[in-house]
Amino acid sequence: MPHHDAPAADQPPADQQRLAIDTIRTLAMDAVQKANSGHPGTPMALAPVAYALWHDVLRTDPACPDWPNRDRFVLSVGHASMLLYAVLHLAGVEEIDADGRKTGQPAVSLADIEQFRQLGSKTPGHPEYRMTTGVETTTGPLGQGVANAVGMAMAEQALAAHFNRDGFPLFDHAVYALCGDGDMMEGISGEAASLAGHLALSNLCWIYDSNTISIEGSTQIAFTEDVGARFQAYGWQVLHVDDANDLAALRTAFDRFRATTDKPTLIVVRSVIGWGSPRAGSAKAHGEPLGEDGVRATKQAYGWPQDKSFYVPDGVKEAFSQAVATRGRPLREAWEALLARYRAVYPTLAAELDQLRSGHLPQGWQDALPTFAPDAKGLASREAGGKVLNAVAPHLPSLIGGAADLSPSTKTEITGAPSFGPGERSGRNLHFGVREHAMGAIANGLALSYLRPYTATFLVFADYMRAPIRLAAIMELPTIFVFTHDSIGVGEDGPTHQPIEHLATLRAIPGLDTIRPGDANEVAVAWRLALESTHTPTALILSRQAIPTLDRAELASAQGVARGAYVLGDCEGTPELILIGTGSELPLVVEAWRDLAAQGIRARVVSMPSWHRFELQDAAYRESVLPRSVRARIAVEQGGSLGWDRYVGLDGATVTMSTFGASAPLAKLQEKFGFTRDNVIKLAHEALAKSR
Repeated sequence: MPHHDAPAADQPPADQQRLAIDTIRTLAMDAVQKANSGHPGTPMALAPVAYALWHDVLRTDPACPDWPNRDRFVLSVGHASMLLYAVLHLAGVEEIDADGRKTGQPAVSLADIEQFRQLGSKTPGHPEYRMTTGVETTTGPLGQGVANAVGMAMAEQALAAHFNRDGFPLFDHAVYALCGDGDMMEGISGEAASLAGHLALSNLCWIYDSNTISIEGSTQIAFTEDVGARFQAYGWQVLHVDDANDLAALRTAFDRFRATTDKPTLIVVRSVIGWGSPRAGSAKAHGEPLGEDGVRATKQAYGWPQDKSFYVPDGVKEAFSQAVATRGRPLREAWEALLARYRAVYPTLAAELDQLRSGHLPQGWQDALPTFAPDAKGLASREAGGKVLNAVAPHLPSLIGGAADLSPSTKTEITGAPSFGPGERSGRNLHFGVREHAMGAIANGLALSYLRPYTATFLVFADYMRAPIRLAAIMELPTIFVFTHDSIGVGEDGPTHQPIEHLATLRAIPGLDTIRPGDANEVAVAWRLALESTHTPTALILSRQAIPTLDRAELASAQGVARGAYVLGDCEGTPELILIGTGSELPLVVEAWRDLAAQGIRARVVSMPSWHRFELQDAAYRESVLPRSVRARIAVEQGGSLGWDRYVGLDGATVTMSTFGASAPLAKLQEKFGFTRDNVIKLAHEALAKSR
């Protein structure tokens, strides 16, 4: 097994480099073997790539892994997590807790590696952001990591445009993403690469492990395209390293990336999965342990002690960590000195940077939130959302976002602000093109880099971006997902554009705050809550059609949105009927409530824009809004009924959708599907009769 790893003059001898690389390989093998699950093949193949990048190139300080100007390393092939854990261990990265304080513990100890894939360990099967210091983003679903990396690269450029001044290059870091054939097959990588090429993100480098193996066998059964040619067409620089073990070629490729200033770089690396093992080059090396005999045989091939597990030879960790720190620590210390001088010259910008790093918003920004006067005609909640966005944007410089080619429809353009583009990095309006999937993942990358991103598209296209929404919730990122055209209110566009099941599927995502406001003032509160969130992503569900702005003089304040559900209008004494509404159906429910009151029925109307927030309230509050003694309940929403049973109970009913919609004017659709005052009143009487 020849190594083409002749060291440069300032490199350790070849045998020492080989020793460190094989340490990474054997730690991965042993961890997977002990866990009896995992993916050993890719870490074994790419150990030289990780070694060359971390040992010789990556600008990071293990003692300060949250340094803002560090280079980012994203392991998009998240199944190869042991590659990252081994490197974090050897680099001596120090742990930082959730409050940003050093714990005095290593980010990944040898004991942590021995607990790979075990409950409560810091070394889960796929890298998880917030769980393990040094993990820049949660990866595993292929393609997500590379798209996150595009967002990180965009964020660096945006931060540099905003904060850098002559002589003060506060932000000039690079973003590296390690990806594989699976990433390249996933459509999201094409979306993200296309946009990155258009934007000429020269600070972005994807390292593509072309091992030509997938779970089903050779990639030739499904994937025969020329990836390099595709990326050249995207506008990328494409470099080739024919052998992953060729450290000199890898270093040359990294040097060429660092010297490139006009486009992103793809380094295509040829590797042998499971390198050195009896299963080398086969699908069996991908996702299962090598077996005890296979581990012994591989260690023998490496010249490794066969009877030692989790073995780190003397001096390997010390030499590796010293190399990383010797390069990174002076850079970090110089940056901190630069920041100190910057504070003296640009105190306002320095304070703004401190605020970004803390995750907090500028004091008093909420004062800019508009209030809306009662209006029977009202306005679409997408229109209200646009007014709110533009009212607060001047006070929130970290707010950045855009739509999947739909900003005129979603009303999410920041008026008067430039667009982020190849020649304009200070723009706050992002143009994602018709790329919903990449849009969501790129926004997560922005959120991982101090910015407050929002995205926008039609609700029916939430299906195209469900993976990044889910990952935002897993990572507890405050990404804001704006979804307009929220129901059959889309009208003539018909069932392909009328979301039915989408509200239920978004509400089913743990940790996602899905808010469907019922008038313009609820929209303002919903935007405030989304922006105030620090660990929860928000989906704002907004209408295409106009919604009356309710008269709050006779109803409860829209501030009740903060509790998820609140009593909007009530009766004297204990109610015998509760009407629940969200979104564009809320004014309809209020009309029915008034008519029922005129008939002498003690009714209560509840606005329930956020199930997530309501479930976080204590039992006493939930009981005060929806008392169990009131069994007659009606929920009205132009979406599927799934989930409403928890709030209406056995004696209640819903006015919801049980089929897809139809192409017709909205008034015709409302009549066809029962979203009328007369139908709500009819069902209310039936529910009352049933409950008595």
